[in-house]
Amino acid sequence: MKLNLSTSFSQPIHSGIRITGSKSESNRLLLLRALYPNLQIENLSNSDDSRVMQNGLLAREGTVDIHHAGTAMRFLTAFFACSEGVDIILTGSERMQQRPIKVLVEALKKLGADIGYEAKEGYPPLRIRGQRVTASTTSLPANVSSQYVSALLLVAPALENGLELELIGEITSVPYIKMTCALLSQLGIENKFEGQKISVGPRKVVDDRTVVVESDWSSASYFYSITAMAPIGSTIAISSYKEESLQGDSVLKEIYRVFGVDTEFEGHTMKLTKAREHNEGRLQMDLVNAPDLAQTIVVSCFGLGISCELTGLHTLKIKETDRLEALRIELTKLGADIDVTDESLELKPSKAIKSGVSIDTYHDHRMAMAFAPLALKTELNINEAGVVSKSYPDFWSDLRTLGFQINEV
Repeated sequence: MKLNLSTSFSQPIHSGIRITGSKSESNRLLLLRALYPNLQIENLSNSDDSRVMQNGLLAREGTVDIHHAGTAMRFLTAFFACSEGVDIILTGSERMQQRPIKVLVEALKKLGADIGYEAKEGYPPLRIRGQRVTASTTSLPANVSSQYVSALLLVAPALENGLELELIGEITSVPYIKMTCALLSQLGIENKFEGQKISVGPRKVVDDRTVVVESDWSSASYFYSITAMAPIGSTIAISSYKEESLQGDSVLKEIYRVFGVDTEFEGHTMKLTKAREHNEGRLQMDLVNAPDLAQTIVVSCFGLGISCELTGLHTLKIKETDRLEALRIELTKLGADIDVTDESLELKPSKAIKSGVSIDTYHDHRMAMAFAPLALKTELNINEAGVVSKSYPDFWSDLRTLGFQINEV
């Protein structure tokens, strides 16, 4: 599906929408519910990733195909490995089979897991035969993906002796690890994260409880970007959010003040206001703890004519696509002067934005959504626009609610 996007706002925008539950929180809680069935979850994400996660958790044998869902690949690898009697082949899309998993597999093997590679060593598909796990200590490099760490922490309470996990090297995306620990704490599962070590105690049962998933801050980022590019005085109300959030991407509140966007909470509704013009000519930021925001931020900078230098982006090389290279290619089409390395990005200030350009999405939901706000500055097309269903199926209909003109071409 190819969509043409344009806008004709001469007056400030005033609108409100409700965003689905966080995919990150939902997938963590779904795995915990598989371990503790008396756990109830409300406001689950309606994303493709959460759907394949739910389906995968029900499997005991055969092949489980998680398509493009990286979180599900990491979490289900750990879940199946520690589920006695399971005999599964875990696979995914062509791109998923190019995304490394060896770091997690080796950590699980140190615990006694039986995991083999069906094709290329270090990559899916995996053959997993679930084992009773009695070992309680393992380690892994922590600078590749925090999802490897979270995968181990989520299954840890179901292990006979819990888990002592040593993190080697610089730890990336720390807020996501802290989110996992906080969710464990909410269920009464003892855990401690100090320095380079995390411990999780064993727990056979948890009390009956209901957990409400907060809406997704990564999804909110696109509305921050829209507000930043909208006329002064524009307001967009989005729900349901918590001022004290577990999600690392909630740093948006601080980041987008640079772009003139203020954030105000009224209960669980968050009101974004374009209060002033941006006050920076250059943005320098280390996104090691929130790399998923990089695409949105750099597109915002481009749309506003701000130069930026973003670092801490090494994990973007192994996402749904090589996001750094994809950003370079697509922004260059629009007239940007941009350079990337394996872990950083530098954008020079734009003087003009080309119109009628078709943006390729590379099977990456964030490429589609991060570029969409540029419709406030120029007419553009989004190729394979349906990819947004991976995390935010209602995205295009929500943009229409705001007044975007979106047509299939």
